[in-house]
Amino acid sequence: MFVDERLKLLDKFVQDARELYFSEVFSISFKDSDAAVEFINNYVKNKTKGKIVDLFKQLSPDTVLVLVNCIYFKAKWKMPFNPSFTTEADFHVSKNRTVRVPMMGITGRTLPYFRDEELACTVVELPYTSNDSALFILPDDGRMAAVEAQLLPETLRRWRDSLHQRRITALHLPRFSVSGDYKLHDILPHLGIKKVFSHQADLSGITDQARLKVSQVVHRAVLDVDEEGTEGAAATGISIELTSIEFLTVHFNRPFLFSIIHKDTQSIIFSGKVTDPSQA
Repeated sequence: MFVDERLKLLDKFVQDARELYFSEVFSISFKDSDAAVEFINNYVKNKTKGKIVDLFKQLSPDTVLVLVNCIYFKAKWKMPFNPSFTTEADFHVSKNRTVRVPMMGITGRTLPYFRDEELACTVVELPYTSNDSALFILPDDGRMAAVEAQLLPETLRRWRDSLHQRRITALHLPRFSVSGDYKLHDILPHLGIKKVFSHQADLSGITDQARLKVSQVVHRAVLDVDEEGTEGAAATGISIELTSIEFLTVHFNRPFLFSIIHKDTQSIIFSGKVTDPSQA
């Protein structure tokens, strides 16, 4: 949170922001808007290890309060892909367009798997070294719109509850990087959150000074998925069923969906759609 230096913040607010929300509060001058932009952008760049730069292009000198929420999620597989298995392969962006992408591959692993015949899609879960997991959803050809329309919390819950351990002979997943940024001050009013952006805002819990309103709320997220994982983790949780004679290959060579889920809380911390992995 970046607050104009002319504002005196309440001590309780600063303490609560730090202790309850692990937030940082900075007092800066927005009169020099260029310097303010540089300060905020450098903060975001450092916090995201250089992945997010130039979050703001400009700020009004009349700005009094800016909220910034940045998430940088670097995927670390519990069972990493072997980089030597990564090869250039076709990814079918659409019926008329195919691109070449680095396609990662793993073989002979038992993973949480579910085939949803109702929605015509395949769901595979890959664990991270942290207490998170990635749910990859591969719709059948021509079924992306139908699956997206049903991408609701209850659908994700049903998929997770339906997952069962299944030996996957081969799984192919493209290397990809996804980012997104949103101007929440344009989105939140449509959800009924309006007063905080107007002169009717009551932010008396932040400062005793009147006429305080939120100027901007910006959110940006970055997700990188590649072969990396913790050394020695490749053997963790692997169960190869040598007696199985049924072969199953899952090939993410067309647009797919994914969700990053925190297992303890079942919270979705990142969700997205990959349509063209060749575009960073």
